[in-house]
Amino acid sequence: MEERPILFSPQMVNAILDGKKTMTRRIIKSKTGLFEINSANYEHDAAHYYHCRTVTLLDDNEKGIGTLFCPYGRIGDILWVRETYRIINHSGTGSKFFYKADACQQDLKDKTIKWKPSIFMPKYASRIRLRITDIKVERLRDIYEGDAYKEGVRPLQNQSAIGTFYELWQQINGDGSWEENPWVWVISFETLKTPKP
Repeated sequence: MEERPILFSPQMVNAILDGKKTMTRRIIKSKTGLFEINSANYEHDAAHYYHCRTVTLLDDNEKGIGTLFCPYGRIGDILWVRETYRIINHSGTGSKFFYKADACQQDLKDKTIKWKPSIFMPKYASRIRLRITDIKVERLRDIYEGDAYKEGVRPLQNQSAIGTFYELWQQINGDGSWEENPWVWVISFETLKTPKP
């Protein structure tokens, strides 16, 4: 079992803490952008899921040039969550941390408060541990309503959960990112109970 970091926005941290988010999608990245599912190493079900944690990298001529493992680990591995935070105490008993996901509107509007980006969060400041329970590969837009709920979103007025997830994806990844319909790692997880740092 290995432990690796993973970044989440304050909104998604709250969804995890509320028990609403048990899945995340991350774009599969390769230098050429070309890869294929390893046909000898997956289970393909009726919903077009590929239960696997590796893909074969391809060069510009679509020739196999290596294997890409899911960078977030394998089933049973632990992900420790990096989130936006600030240090509020530098006492002799150790630093105390405050997380942007817990901030009130007044704090969020206060320009004097300096938040540290999630990428800089050290492991000892992380308050959330997740255990990977499944890894799949699929096209982004193959998501169905049940999985959109597992992504921590809920339907807005006159909109499906997929519609809400679409808006969240565009917000995080930029305009046009939904239409690109990339292949993604689909990582399911359970939240482990850990004491606050």
